[in-house]
Amino acid sequence: MGFVLQRGRGCHQRSRVGHLPHRASGVTMVDAEPPFGAGRGRHLQSLRDLHEATMGERGRQVTVGEAEFEEHPQAAPVATTANEIGSAKIRAPLDLPPMQPSTHGLARVVAVTNQKGGVGKTTTVINLAASLAASGLRVLVVDLDAQGNCATGLGIDKARVELTTRDLLLNPERAPECRYATRIPTLHVVVGDRRLVSVEDAILSDLGRESRLSEGLAPLLPHYDLVLIDTPPNLGVLAINALCAADGVLVPVQTEYFALEGLAMLLSTVEQVRRRLNPSLGVDGVLLTMHAPTLLNQQVANLLREHLGDVVVEPPIRRNIRLAEATSRGEPIHIHAPKSNGGQDHLAVANALSSRWGLSRGPQA
Repeated sequence: MGFVLQRGRGCHQRSRVGHLPHRASGVTMVDAEPPFGAGRGRHLQSLRDLHEATMGERGRQVTVGEAEFEEHPQAAPVATTANEIGSAKIRAPLDLPPMQPSTHGLARVVAVTNQKGGVGKTTTVINLAASLAASGLRVLVVDLDAQGNCATGLGIDKARVELTTRDLLLNPERAPECRYATRIPTLHVVVGDRRLVSVEDAILSDLGRESRLSEGLAPLLPHYDLVLIDTPPNLGVLAINALCAADGVLVPVQTEYFALEGLAMLLSTVEQVRRRLNPSLGVDGVLLTMHAPTLLNQQVANLLREHLGDVVVEPPIRRNIRLAEATSRGEPIHIHAPKSNGGQDHLAVANALSSRWGLSRGPQA
């Protein structure tokens, strides 16, 4: 099955085999124009400031690929009330150079990541990708999480999927066949499933295992404006592959105190990946998720704004039952409940990020 994809137009489907509604068992891109340039990420010069402020002593080192990464220990006791928020002393504002436009003419690759689970990472990927694709941008979602919830949230029946992210990693030459269509013509998905669990063991002894995802994505990048990677909530080989393939990271964090711990761990990891594996990796933004109008939530949000500046993406994504409903129905929020708090917040975030990334089009209210 093939697709012809052109800027500002839909995908036109032609089939040699049985047709699956809203999806295709092997999407082949032809005659696609190069995407618009995308901005480079913001580089954190003092990442360890935040890390050392909220973490205890360094843990032992574990080897991931050709580089050594520190295994984080238990954090020191943290504040439990709004009045104690000030005890998280972030020593100085982080020095963040402005984003630079890219000249390579390929899709911008963004890893949506947080080593702490349950922060709305997959929900962010689904709804950000859908909002941007609905505006005409060409978006590819790559699901590196074995739960495979991106496919479910975008209406793809995983039982009918043959090639997954596992195939993309182990057989990069089959990358064009690993993409599946959604109900949004310019949004495609490389589906994750439980078979990803075995991938780390399969490539653990391979040289260059951190580059498997980069190799798989290489032939696809000219056909998209943006690639969003949903990462697993751990620091394993798959997560390192995502950071090595990415131009930048987008970090969803809950506006709760424990978010500071998870953010500190991630920024330390980003710094190590930049130093050893991917010097161009930047931080594109920190997105506040599951935000509630409580004093504690406001305190944490303001603390992050104070020390991260405009790296914090506005507005925060408010807690909203419509987001959970949309996922359970296999619909992005802009289709299920566009006027809900979740729908309006994701639309605003999509507009902010499309501008930040230098994409030529963005969702409109």
